[in-house]
Amino acid sequence: MSGLRVNQLTIGRSHQPLLEGVSFDVAAGEALALRGGNGLGKTTLLRTLAGLMPLVAGALEHDIEQVAYAAHLDALKPTLTVWETLAFWAALYSTDRVELALSSFNLAPLVDRAGGTLSAGQRRRCALARLVVSGRPLWLLDEPTAALDTEGKAELGAVLTTHLSEGGSALLVTHGSLPIECASLDLEVYRARAGSSDDAFAEAIE
Repeated sequence: MSGLRVNQLTIGRSHQPLLEGVSFDVAAGEALALRGGNGLGKTTLLRTLAGLMPLVAGALEHDIEQVAYAAHLDALKPTLTVWETLAFWAALYSTDRVELALSSFNLAPLVDRAGGTLSAGQRRRCALARLVVSGRPLWLLDEPTAALDTEGKAELGAVLTTHLSEGGSALLVTHGSLPIECASLDLEVYRARAGSSDDAFAEAIE
């Protein structure tokens, strides 16, 4: 199952609901961009969908084992080379897609470079390459174009286009433009009401 269905989802952090009643579908072969202001809860929503935070209320229909999550922070170990980083993820996901990931983001010239010596754009490309390594069909991407130059954005666009054409799906949080055309959802309409609280929130985080 590469798609995702979200039905009347409430999410939050620090005992405070952020978004209420969120509902949308992302089918196989589709991408959806999530938009909204800072602090609205976009990253919290992605982390909830990735299984890293508990949902407060509502329902999710997706296979968590089919999810690959690219956070807004690159989280590369500074002492590991690009090759070692991707090989680690390949072992974790039990795949043999390191070479494919390297070619997808033009990382072959950097295989022996340690993460701590990479530029911001190179680190971002390496972090995004983990999605290709994963072989998983449902991608959750938080600000994927951050630090990417024009070439990097074009590479990401090509990777996403291939992923979708092969039946994968993607959910992308962004403040700016994306390198592919896709539907967009403004999460502002789901902002939790001021002072709202839900006993289920306390239960969800216990």
